[in-house]
Amino acid sequence: METTSRAVAQATAAKDGGHAPSAWRTVDGYLRAPFPWYGLDEAFTGRRWLMQVGATADGVVEHGSIGHGDEPSVRSEYTAGNGQEVKEKFAVAVTVAANPVRRSADGTGLLEATSVSSAAWLAGVGLLSFTWPGQMDHSLRDDWLEQQTETAWVLADDLAGPDWSMLSLPVDGVPTPFHYRESEFGWVLAGSTQAGVHVGAYGRGMSAYGLGFAVVKDISAYAGT
Repeated sequence: METTSRAVAQATAAKDGGHAPSAWRTVDGYLRAPFPWYGLDEAFTGRRWLMQVGATADGVVEHGSIGHGDEPSVRSEYTAGNGQEVKEKFAVAVTVAANPVRRSADGTGLLEATSVSSAAWLAGVGLLSFTWPGQMDHSLRDDWLEQQTETAWVLADDLAGPDWSMLSLPVDGVPTPFHYRESEFGWVLAGSTQAGVHVGAYGRGMSAYGLGFAVVKDISAYAGT
C-alpha cells in the first residue's frame, strides 16, 4: 500500500534513535482516522502509549500503532534468541484500514488494496525498527535494515508459507485466526477483524499466546501515558 513507504522512513529514522514527526505521535492523528483502533484487551493492565499513524499524501490516516508495556529503546542489547534475559517487554498493536484498490487523491494512479499481508509487513518492519543486533557495527546498520525489511516484505507476501503458523486469539471476545511467526528478534502476527480493519502486532519479552485484542474505546486516554 502507498503508506508503507512511510513505515520504511520511520524504521530508518528509528535506527539512529530518532522519532517520527511529533504530529504523527499525538492523539490528533488517531482522532482523524475513519476506522476503529485496536489495542490489547482489558486483560492487559500495564502501560499503554501512542506511537504514530501513517497517512496518504492527502492526509487520510490509513494505519497506526499503539504500544503496551515497556517503551522499547532502539538500541536494545537483548534479542529474544541470544539466551540472555530480555531487557524490555512490550507488545505493539498495528491497526490497518481495510481498503480496496482505489484511485489516488490526485487521480493519477491507483493505491494498492490493504490486506492481512499489509498488517504483517507493517508489524515486521515495526519490530525491526526496535532491533539492533549487539554484534553489529553501526556502519552496517543501513545495509542490515534494508535487507531485513525486504525479508519482512517477502514473508508478509507469503502468509501460507512455512515460516508462519496459525494462532487463535480473541478479538472483541471472538476467537480469531492469526498468522504468527517468531524470529530471534521477537514475534509478529497478523489477522483481520469483524470491524473492517486488519490487526498486526509485534513484541518481545511478552508471550503472544496469552494476548487478546479489543477496540479502543477512548484513544484520547492514551495521550501522554
